[in-house]
Parts: sequence; structure tokens; C-alpha cells
Amino acid sequence: MFIYLFNPENDLALANFSANYMPPASAVRMAREMALLPIWYAGSDNRFTGNAGDDIENLQGIVGESLYMDGGSPGVTVNSRENEEGVMVLAEGKENLAFLERMKEFFDLRVSLVPMSSLASYPDAVFVPWGWNPTLVRTLQASGASECHLPSMEELEQLREYTHRKHAVEILVALRSLDERLTGEPRYVTSVEELLAYLESVPGDKVLKMPLSGSGKGLVWILGGITDKQVDWCRRVIRGQGGVVVEPIWDRVRDFAMEFWLDNGTARFAGYSLFRTTASGAYMGNELLTDARIEEVLGSYLPISLFHQLRERLLQLLPIRFPRYRGYVGVDMMVCASPEGYMLHPCVEINMRMNMGVVSHTFHERHVQSGAEGMFMVDYFKRPGAALSFHRKMEREHPLTVKANKIISGYLPLTPVTADTCYMTYAVIG
Repeated sequence: MFIYLFNPENDLALANFSANYMPPASAVRMAREMALLPIWYAGSDNRFTGNAGDDIENLQGIVGESLYMDGGSPGVTVNSRENEEGVMVLAEGKENLAFLERMKEFFDLRVSLVPMSSLASYPDAVFVPWGWNPTLVRTLQASGASECHLPSMEELEQLREYTHRKHAVEILVALRSLDERLTGEPRYVTSVEELLAYLESVPGDKVLKMPLSGSGKGLVWILGGITDKQVDWCRRVIRGQGGVVVEPIWDRVRDFAMEFWLDNGTARFAGYSLFRTTASGAYMGNELLTDARIEEVLGSYLPISLFHQLRERLLQLLPIRFPRYRGYVGVDMMVCASPEGYMLHPCVEINMRMNMGVVSHTFHERHVQSGAEGMFMVDYFKRPGAALSFHRKMEREHPLTVKANKIISGYLPLTPVTADTCYMTYAVIG
């Protein structure tokens, strides 16, 4: 039995590293309203973790033996009828149940729902969260989850160390030696004096990054000279987390990522992620394209051989850098414009957990007709009723066409939409 759950506050909770951490109300709401997101990727990693016929008893000690930290579920095959009750998603409420039943009319979704109050009824369940942190462990323990399937404090401490941005800085240094078209000049500094010296020595605008924070969060933009308020921010971050990452702001042309599956000292390439962000770096959505089509897009800027060379080097570096980790790893990158032409920043940051790139890649492979393309979006609506109005408008203008469990074209909400919805995920094909 494998129970998936979506906890988008994970990065913030892991950075805080307290079992009593209280996530912001926005993250709590997002987790509630998008709780069904795992129905689209549950069991996606069975390509990397073994065969469906593996002896389940041999999998029970996986948390205790290694850092089984994010979106994996060894040996699960969601297309096997005998495993139909073996994959569940932690969610409750009539809206979620009705939505799942509706989606099952169109797609081959072999999952069921389980409420938090019923976890004690599944003592052998292996939990597969978006990411692990002390707050989640305490919540699951309080709900009756078996401790033998939860990571220890030592494992959580190791995971937190792995998510530190200094690893991205050091891996970038190793990657840049591959080719002169690879760029990036980050520095991990441990004092305000060191930071100010860096700012004086490197021209242009800069971005400051907290070493431990959520993806796209914990950023401060220095446009021109650094302000007193920003210096005070740096002092607080250095005092609390030991340092701060600083690097120039690049002329970004394309955001993308390479996704990998790590398994305690081995690595496999899981696919590309071509995504869009806001000007401040917040995630917006993914383009639903095959890996071959993404390579066509990237190859219009730089030789595709450079991307292949980079991928092979990361397959060597990642398991050495993170030898005790098992799960998905996303390495964010970007194509940048420069006076000399297009350059490639090969390691903007590293996500040690399930991520939207893997979700959208899996959704496209499983549920979209071969050859069809589109967008996978995560959206926020502040005004009450705005999400529902948008949903109805999209249904009218982009009617859904599904054949043999595959989307041919149209709009599909991937999480329930009601009059109270603020956060929603959806796909538009064609």
C-alpha cells in the first residue's frame, strides 16, 4: 500500500526544520485545494525502482535503510488490476471524491482516496509525499501512521543538508569547465563584508538567495546598489543559515530543467522540463512536449550536443554529491542572451523532491495523445468565484476531446474547481 500526498509547503518546512512549524495560510490552502494532484503521477517512478512483481516484503525497510525522501513508490504499477487498491492519495471531501470519479470516466486512474483520520487503518502503508520534513513526520505520527515507514531525524537532517544551495554553487563550478558557452558566477558568502566585496567586484544587477528556502522563494533582487534594508536581510540570513548565495542577474531567454532519478549512488535521466516563470522567478507552468520536441526547442539556441554532454556529466556528479538519496532530483537551468550570443546556465538550483516538471512530464506521457502538445498550468485566483468563472469559460472555448483514455485536444482541470477555489491546476491541449 502506497499513500501519496501533496504538501507544497515542504521546502519552507524543511528550511525551518521544526516539528511545530506553522506554514503560511496560502500554502495550507494550496495543499487542500490541490490535494488530488498526485492522481496524475502516482506510481510514475516504477520505471526506475524495479518491477511490479517485486516482493513487497523486501520493500518495507526502505525508509530505514536509505533516504527515501520524495516521490517514489517501488514496485508499483498503476496499470495492473491486482494493484488497483495499492495506490491511494491522501485527500477527503465530497468535491475530491466526485472529481476523482469523474476523471475515472475518461482516464485509466487506478487510485483511491484515503482521509487523514483513517491512516491508522493502514499500518503497512508506505508514504510518498511531495517532500519530507519534520512537520509532516509529526503530523503522520499523530494520525496513526506506522513509524517504521517514516524517515528518522538523522535522515531528515541529511536531506536538509542536501537541499542547501551551496551544492548548486559547487556543482555549477564543476560543470562550467565543460564548455565556454556555460555561464554562471554564483558565490556562497558567509559574511556581509564578503558579500559587499563581491558586489563591488562583479558589475551589474544581482540576486541574493537564502541557502534554505522554497523553490522560487527566498530571493532578493539588487537593482543597482544594495540598500540598507537588503544588508539587514543578509545579516539575518547569515546569522540564521550560515551564509547567503549571490550571483549576477542574467538575461533569461528560456527556463528548463533536467530531471533525474537517484537511487543511493546511481542516477538515471528521467526527462526534460520546459517551464515558464514570472519575472520574480515564481513557477507558472510547463510546456507539454516530448523530450525530443524539447531538444528541438533548446537546439535552436545552442548545439544539442552541449545539452547531452551536460546531462552525462550530471549523471556522474549527482550520485557522488548525494550518495544517500533516493528519489527525483530536478536541476533547473536557463538559456541566457549575452553580447557573445546565447549562453547556458547549467545549474540555477537543485530540487530534491517531486516537482512540477516530473508531474507534467508524467501527465503528458500517460494521458495525452501521441503527437499532441499543450500547457500544464498552476494558477492562483484572488477574487472569490474567479477560478470557477475561468473554468467555465475554458470549458466553453476549449471543449475536451478524449479517445481511448488519451486527450486529443481541449481544456482539462486537474484538480477540483468550486466557487471557493483559489488554487487550481489545469492542462490545455492543442
